[in-house]
Amino acid sequence: MPAPADILSPADLAALAARQPMPEEFGPDSPRPLIAFALADADPALGPWLAHLPCPVIGIGAGPLDLACDVVLDDADQLGPIARNVAAAPIAAMVLVQHLRASAGLPLESALTAESFAYATLQQGPEFRRLSFPRIERKPANQPAPVEISYTETGMGLRLNRPATLNAIDAEMRDALCEALDIALLDPDAPAVRLTAAGRAFSTGGEVAEFGLAADPATAHWVRSLRLPARRIARLADRLSVHVHGAAIGAGLEIAAFARHLTATPDAWFQLPELKYGLIPGAGGTTSLPRRIGRQRTAYLALSMRRLSAAAAHDWGLVDAIVE
Repeated sequence: MPAPADILSPADLAALAARQPMPEEFGPDSPRPLIAFALADADPALGPWLAHLPCPVIGIGAGPLDLACDVVLDDADQLGPIARNVAAAPIAAMVLVQHLRASAGLPLESALTAESFAYATLQQGPEFRRLSFPRIERKPANQPAPVEISYTETGMGLRLNRPATLNAIDAEMRDALCEALDIALLDPDAPAVRLTAAGRAFSTGGEVAEFGLAADPATAHWVRSLRLPARRIARLADRLSVHVHGAAIGAGLEIAAFARHLTATPDAWFQLPELKYGLIPGAGGTTSLPRRIGRQRTAYLALSMRRLSAAAAHDWGLVDAIVE
């Protein structure tokens, strides 16, 4: 069998499909945790078959099957890091692309619910459970409020305010952000809302020390249904602007992508690292990012785990403007 990073020619792809392989020949515990092929001259009739494979489908170049792919790469050199990441977490990679395919046509709220189901499934999976995470026994006393609220003539300001932890989103910050967003949603004047952050980074994402603390995945889904900031942000997104500086990783990026207007400093950068934990984005990113940059680029960010510069994010349409 080919190695996971082998690129099939259009003829090889057609021959593979013609023998009607079983689904077990693709994805986790198979010789093909992903399938990659050259798009030029590929048979467009293979689109429905590719769209149902239980693994990431990677197209190289351009051709009539590009819409059937989970990721489209400009050249073969980009495949290596993705293939290694998928081989290390094939279940999470499978769930990611299956969820992105299925949720593409869902209403926003339904897509967030589907993301939570997928995330909860992976929390019980072997790729997540094999990991151990550092635990914080006691948090420092007299910490600042995790979210600052301010008002100006132009609207409401929210600032993530845990610079010492690079604004990692723990349960305390999550709840404080939900409460602040609830205030904005209840305001009869519907003010504009601007989200920024203190310190060297916008947010490094979910607090790793709290990973896996939920009693069980079902309870974790219940908590996300009630306390996920993305559900509030999605409801006021048309009046939300976000400014990112430094790192916007994981949940930090996922939340920011909901904004009607997203700006970034020239040194800002963005990343989705969840695959290394055997997870997918779980703070709304599989909903917010496809609506900004499309399903394929969202899958590329998640599967490659690459850092995206502010300039590249602007080229993609993730960032609306780069400002100092």
